[in-house]
Amino acid sequence: MNSESVRYRVNDYELACLVAGRGVPLVLVHGSLCDYRYWQGQFAALSGRYHVVAPSLRHYFPEQWDGNGTGFTTEQHMSDLLALLDQLPGPVHLLGHSRGGNLCLRVALAAPEKLRSLTLADPGGDFAEDVFRMVGLVSPISPLERNQFRQQALMMIRAGQVGEGLQLFVDTVSGAGVWERSSRQFREMATANAMTLVGQVADHPLPISRAQLEQLQLPVLLIGGAKSPEPFPRIIQALQSTLAGARTSMISGASHGMNVIRPASFNRTVLEFVDQY
Repeated sequence: MNSESVRYRVNDYELACLVAGRGVPLVLVHGSLCDYRYWQGQFAALSGRYHVVAPSLRHYFPEQWDGNGTGFTTEQHMSDLLALLDQLPGPVHLLGHSRGGNLCLRVALAAPEKLRSLTLADPGGDFAEDVFRMVGLVSPISPLERNQFRQQALMMIRAGQVGEGLQLFVDTVSGAGVWERSSRQFREMATANAMTLVGQVADHPLPISRAQLEQLQLPVLLIGGAKSPEPFPRIIQALQSTLAGARTSMISGASHGMNVIRPASFNRTVLEFVDQY
């Protein structure tokens, strides 16, 4: 099924979305350096049963942001997503990947009544140390340490070494060699969103705590790539142990971009879950 571009007015901003299908909304939220094009492998399969809505978050393509000004924060992106959900016939199914997974989790914590289900694919972002310690796991590196490679990548991009900076970011997040193996379409998308790293480097959201997670009463599916590097497997393990009733599914043969690498397995996993709610 072909998708179409629709703009929703949220918080005095035109939020560009790709939409397809009818029925209960299924909202797909991309992660770092991506945009609504990240979900091309999902639209045909998911829109056959659901009204799929994939926003490009504020300052991502098709906006051509130069990194100046405000509006790129976790808080702003959360607020925009909540405003989008208010314009859809809810409650909705919400799915987020990587940084988008962290955003979706925060949306669920803020307004669980707006959701039917929550799917988190290799969620990233900042979690409090007690999320890991209380289930016997060592906490990943601190947000400050993790931000160092983002800053280094951004410095390279600003110096005109765009490909090298993006390679550093993608290979650090997804695994060595992923950038070289990526498709032309993915590289073009990452290049178009390169300056959003300005916002990511400057963004310092409060970590999500164990106490917050324990309050969430929603059907939750955690999807991981079987080859995803740390900290993603550790985050999924901690969330599985903390979120009431959460279930986990691993996509074999896939790393962090599991929905692109193994779209059929990813789509089947999502549908089997959301169809229950």
